[in-house]
Amino acid sequence: MQSLRFRAIAALIVLILGLVYMLPSVPGVQDSALGKILPGDAINLGLDLKGGIHLTLGVDMDTAMDNNLARLGDDLKATAREGDVFILRPTVLSESQIEVTLLKGDQKDAFDTIIKNSSPFAIESSTPLGDSKLKYVLSISPQYRSNIEKLTMEQAIKTIRNRIDQFGVAEPDIRRQQDNRIQVQLPGLQDPERAIKIIGQTALLEFKMVDDTADIEKAKKGILAPGRELSTILHKLPNGKYSETSIVLKKDSVLTGEYVTDAKVSMDQWNKPFVSITFNARGGAIFTNLTSENVNKRMAIVLDGKVYSAPVIQERISGGRASITGQFTQEEARDLAVVLRAGSLPAPVQILEQRTVGPSLGQESIDNGIMSAVIGMVAVLAFMLIYYGFAGMVADLVLCINIMLIMSGLALFGATLTLPGIAGIILTIGMAVDANVIIFERIREELRRGLSSTQAIIEGYDRATLTILDANLTTVIAAIILYQFGTGPIRGFAVTLILGIVTSMFTAIFVSRILFDLYTKSRSANAKLSI
Repeated sequence: MQSLRFRAIAALIVLILGLVYMLPSVPGVQDSALGKILPGDAINLGLDLKGGIHLTLGVDMDTAMDNNLARLGDDLKATAREGDVFILRPTVLSESQIEVTLLKGDQKDAFDTIIKNSSPFAIESSTPLGDSKLKYVLSISPQYRSNIEKLTMEQAIKTIRNRIDQFGVAEPDIRRQQDNRIQVQLPGLQDPERAIKIIGQTALLEFKMVDDTADIEKAKKGILAPGRELSTILHKLPNGKYSETSIVLKKDSVLTGEYVTDAKVSMDQWNKPFVSITFNARGGAIFTNLTSENVNKRMAIVLDGKVYSAPVIQERISGGRASITGQFTQEEARDLAVVLRAGSLPAPVQILEQRTVGPSLGQESIDNGIMSAVIGMVAVLAFMLIYYGFAGMVADLVLCINIMLIMSGLALFGATLTLPGIAGIILTIGMAVDANVIIFERIREELRRGLSSTQAIIEGYDRATLTILDANLTTVIAAIILYQFGTGPIRGFAVTLILGIVTSMFTAIFVSRILFDLYTKSRSANAKLSI
């Protein structure tokens, strides 16, 4: 009797917790007085139910490879300089080759050793030039290129996910597809254009020195000194649009956004928003040295090739902090802080496909899904009640508890309910009563052997439990594999299937046994069991 009491208390605690986590998902409860004391998390609806946006993004892998080769070339130049070997800035020739000019031919052996030991490059050719110079063509292996492509896609997915998480979209689905594509599903999104802008912005932050001695008119005609480039600086007009003014910059970046650890919106003394950024230790040291060496010179803050501001360095700035001003609106400053905080994309992305699912379609899907679930459940409840009598009533009760626990599980774990997920719930309805059918048939067999109701229930549950566990375990394994390797709709189906199997085993084996034990305890030992 004491064991039954403990089992009943444990089941009651689980049911109360399940009810607590399910109620916030019931329409109207969250806004009521009861909703204020309940957990705030309701069931998240997927794109097919809530509406939202579906995007297919294409990653510009050619640009990513060029950027990586240029970075590798700069690393090679820095390594060579440390060994007192001097080369000109490497030039990218193709998706796997760079060209390097060695200034002193008598350093060939030393440079060859550096290439072999300190870089991923292999020497394709070395050609003598005038003035004892040597021109090298270096290449990377196909395996190294494949690894760069893999890392680029992983970084792009991580960066996009970070941006979307800060944008506040519940349960986005982001995954890699073939041909350097990324699928993004954003359920319940109210401002798709703004999300697309945030997702697609490369956010390449660079600090470059301004060449104020350059002739702007000559620069516009293409007459530029070596190592210089013509750019534009943005000026925001009163009507909200931007005008552009030409500016000449030194090509080499003195600092990049890779050293940024945080970015947030702040307000200046005129109550106008700007973006305050914080560098890591190495970036802070570089920025301190940079400002101390360039007092009274202008430094341009460049984002995705556009100069947002070019302030004059008034004094040495320490502490690893800087600010980006550009006459932003509050929303523009917040979006810029998001992309800087989330990190730069390793390569530009293009929107290859965009589909918007309206809430009306989502509501229609919900209505149809709920209708099918209700019809299926009513049919199952009626069959069990007619065929098994009192035992069928127990099965119907634990089935309702099972559905409640699935809903509470979806809310508790922050899972997303999709249309295939509703199909998983409908399948769970049948599987839940299947476990009860196995138990009831076992009990019937024991009753036909002449055992009492109490003993038949004990034997029936003991014999059926192992069979139920074995069957459900294999289904759970299959569902886990579906979740791990499937796409959004398949994963939605797998989530509800896994939850449904776990809760159905709890209700069919544990809760229903408690109800049968309570029933037999309240009746005489010779009383017949309605099954």
